[in-house]
Amino acid sequence: MEKEQQREWIDLLYSELVPALGCTEPIAIAYAAAKARQVLGEMPEHIDIRCSGNIIKNVKGVLVPNSGGMKGVGAAAVLGVVGGNADLGLEVLSCVTEEHIRETEKKLKEGFFSCRLQENVANLYIVATATAGEHTASVTIVNRHTTIAEMTKDGKKLYQLSQYANAQKVQEKSAPWTLTVKGILDFADIADLQQVIPLLDSQIEMNSAISREGISHGYGAEVGRTLLSCYPEDVRVRARAYAAAGSDARMGGCSLPVVINSGSGNQGMTVSVPVLEFAKEWSISEEKTYRALLVSNLMAIHLKHYIGSLSAFCGAVTAACAAGAAITYMADGGYARVCNTIINTLANVGGIVCDGAKASCAAKIASALDAAFLGHQMSMLDRSFPGGDGIIQDDIEDTIKSIGYVGRVGMKETDLEILNIMMDQVQL
Repeated sequence: MEKEQQREWIDLLYSELVPALGCTEPIAIAYAAAKARQVLGEMPEHIDIRCSGNIIKNVKGVLVPNSGGMKGVGAAAVLGVVGGNADLGLEVLSCVTEEHIRETEKKLKEGFFSCRLQENVANLYIVATATAGEHTASVTIVNRHTTIAEMTKDGKKLYQLSQYANAQKVQEKSAPWTLTVKGILDFADIADLQQVIPLLDSQIEMNSAISREGISHGYGAEVGRTLLSCYPEDVRVRARAYAAAGSDARMGGCSLPVVINSGSGNQGMTVSVPVLEFAKEWSISEEKTYRALLVSNLMAIHLKHYIGSLSAFCGAVTAACAAGAAITYMADGGYARVCNTIINTLANVGGIVCDGAKASCAAKIASALDAAFLGHQMSMLDRSFPGGDGIIQDDIEDTIKSIGYVGRVGMKETDLEILNIMMDQVQL
């Protein structure tokens, strides 16, 4: 593998594995609102949010971190304006105080906030417009949670992303995709760990901390605590329990940050915590553990690439596939068995629906990981589902593209119907 490509993949890891406080969709709204206030240059008299249905879907059911238990687009946006620091990116709400929470509650009652659904836009789409007197400032985020596509003040464009085609849509990056399963495994074997250890150490530290928090306290439906209380001696259960517990805490408003993967904290938990639990159980060396985390993180990015940002396809599935692949890698399974782990998992649970970020995400993580561990066990016995078994193809890369097509294109109508059901209930 050429050094240039290694550098490209390391840069990809640093761009994807970033800390985030709470569920990334309400945080993205808070970030957009905080940035709009920053551009305006003063405390606004009103904040308006226009966003896609998928953003609303993923904000509806989760607590906004550091909000004192508030939910919804309004809570995220107003708290971002009142107490957010846009310079902190996805940790925008980390400096919120009790006074900020009280001010947010007051402003929400006073009509300080409005929200509109924006149709026919990218799945991840937010426009925050702050107004004070005759002055306005607008910030548009598209496709990635902190990717600002456009900023305006008093009708004048201050910034526009080069590929931002118009006021409605931004196309995903069209650069050639270089990740492959074989390439990822080769990279993990030879990568200079000194270049990635600081990044992976942050992932280990942050994601393990919130996992412990979820096990120690009763967040959400307590999926992680339930699993751990039943079969604590089984590493497969512990791995599921600790990953699920991190999601219990995140969806329940815990203020601890996580290192995300593919724009998602739940996926960041799923690709890291189970790998660490198996590494501990098997007494895997520190070096091999780091290399397995490279496999898990890059494999998740690779699998999610073909699905895209925010869809009806649950990202826990692709993240669990990646964790299973890394566990097979730690077991010295080799390329063929890693491929079979992915195939076995996708053949089993490919297509679990995403109906928003909420407490039950923890259960979906646990279920997806259960399938991944079965996939791993099957692969280590050289058992797998053949090409032609449903959407499984003869080639691993074609299989990954097929599941991506199902999530991106095939489940569009499913996504719309989920959104229609949820919009009947949603309080913005």
